Amino acid sequence: MTELQLSDITVTFGGLTALEDVSLEVGPRRVHGVIGPNGAGKTTLFNVACGFVQPDSGEVFRRGKRIERLRPRDLPGIGMARTLQGLGLFDRMTVLDNVMVGADHHARSGFLGSLLALPRAGSDERALRERARRTLDDLGVAAYADRYPPSLPYPIRKRVALARALVAEPDLLLLDEPASGLSAGEMDELGDLIQSLAEQTSVLLVEHHMDLVMRVCTEITVLDFGRVIAHGGPDDVRADPAVLAAYLGEDIH
Repeated sequence: MTELQLSDITVTFGGLTALEDVSLEVGPRRVHGVIGPNGAGKTTLFNVACGFVQPDSGEVFRRGKRIERLRPRDLPGIGMARTLQGLGLFDRMTVLDNVMVGADHHARSGFLGSLLALPRAGSDERALRERARRTLDDLGVAAYADRYPPSLPYPIRKRVALARALVAEPDLLLLDEPASGLSAGEMDELGDLIQSLAEQTSVLLVEHHMDLVMRVCTEITVLDFGRVIAHGGPDDVRADPAVLAAYLGEDIH
């Protein structure tokens, strides 16, 4: 059973067709990459998978079950988590508190219980705090737990955003341009991390750094002008004439 299936997705914005009959499947413990030139529709497809954009037509399935109307707030409840290009960290919250936000659905009382000082809220908060610290430690950034995001280098903030997604222990992780702003060495570390994550979770990766995609992905879908032009393993995609034409601007015969 696939972790996520997008079937015949079409999205239009006014008179512009951003996606046309796009389909893909993310298998269990697989890293599925989505690539394409600028304006190919990668971000729109990611936003459909996250529930930020509702398709004009097509269907979204999670583990074989059709989701009528996916919304971002639904993701934790169905075992999904995502990171965004803009990071979305709260500047006036510590790194630890930022990560705890991602783990809140594990608590029975949640932040509302904390605000109302409900009896269970104290034990829930301690458990969430410990979970968040472990996740930061796993990503090598536990030393920054009490710092505030604006004071940190960009690569560290990227790891904090990833920790906030991983602390929910998702079965499916959606990554949007995780390598943006990283050096070559930092990108290598990110590649190692994504490969290790795939041992326990599935990953949908939207990325424009081809070296990273070819290294970590088991399956790749290529978009151009909102349509799927190629699909397969890294070697197949790398040699596909349609992919070369999309990136190099050559005519396809």
